Amino acid sequence: MTIEDQQTTVIDLSSLIGKVESFKNQGCRLVQMHCTRIEDNFEINYSFEKDLSFRTVRILVPMDTEVPSVSGIFWGAFIYENEMHDLFGVKVRGMNVDFKGNLIRTSVRYPFREPVFKGEGEGPCHERS
Repeated sequence: MTIEDQQTTVIDLSSLIGKVESFKNQGCRLVQMHCTRIEDNFEINYSFEKDLSFRTVRILVPMDTEVPSVSGIFWGAFIYENEMHDLFGVKVRGMNVDFKGNLIRTSVRYPFREPVFKGEGEGPCHERS
């Protein structure tokens, strides 16, 4: 079994488009985009792969920050971007296909925008005494 090389780099929002373009120009493919809430910020990860080398760039932005779309560089990114909008309320500017909040319909608007667990030791991944 081959274990791929993996690296995560934290970048500023202002560097995002240039970094994504660099990956595209190197022949990388977009593997995934992921968002999670950390306190009053969103952590958004963009992962790329080429020749078993897995690279992730991470941005950490305040929740009301508008993030530029990367769908002009990697066309299929619009699915991830619509998902981040519909589940977290991430504002994404310039998506090539914008479902305007209708890609994923939930009973609660932006269900992952609010904290799920309010205290330490709560939730399904913590043992209870």
